[in-house]
Amino acid sequence: MFWEHYRLPGKKPTQYDFAALQAPAQVRARSDGSASMLRAPVQVRPDDLGTVSFSWQVPALITNADMGRREADDAPARLVLAFEGDRSRFSAKDALLSELARAITGEEMPYATLMYVWCNQRPVGSVIAHPRTDRIKAIVVESGHKTLGQWRHYQRDVAADYRKAFQEAPGTLVGVALMTDSDNTASTATALYGAVHLRSSAEESTAH
Repeated sequence: MFWEHYRLPGKKPTQYDFAALQAPAQVRARSDGSASMLRAPVQVRPDDLGTVSFSWQVPALITNADMGRREADDAPARLVLAFEGDRSRFSAKDALLSELARAITGEEMPYATLMYVWCNQRPVGSVIAHPRTDRIKAIVVESGHKTLGQWRHYQRDVAADYRKAFQEAPGTLVGVALMTDSDNTASTATALYGAVHLRSSAEESTAH
């Protein structure tokens, strides 16, 4: 994937470093009261959605972070998937947020955003709704302190996770991003990210 650094308006950017890293690390993220992401555009139709594989290593959690609270919505590691869909189904609130996003950034808010995250205390498998909009959901894939400092590897069924989070079928996958942020808690966070691989449903069928 070709990653681009996407800065969020009004936010100090997180530092993403590609240099002098040893495998499996491909990206080092350092957040100091900051929030931004590395993102890559993709086009995967709903019928082609298969699995996403990714890995990360996190040395420490963010004290007091809680993605369910707007004032504490930080995470040391996130994989973010952005989807298109029928925007006529937006609530009035979400339509307003999308228009606001376009006014500020020049881009509309994705129809739906699914994140895989490391959470301080919620159990693995939990779904966290964003405090501002139900069009952003996070699935906890790692929780607590037990595996800090270890490389953690994941393979997720994208369509199944989307249905679990949003109770509807997914649209076209249009973007993938890595994000380490600590702006809301005014703290620091670091993470190492490995490669991200998308496999189509056809590839999954062939593999089995």
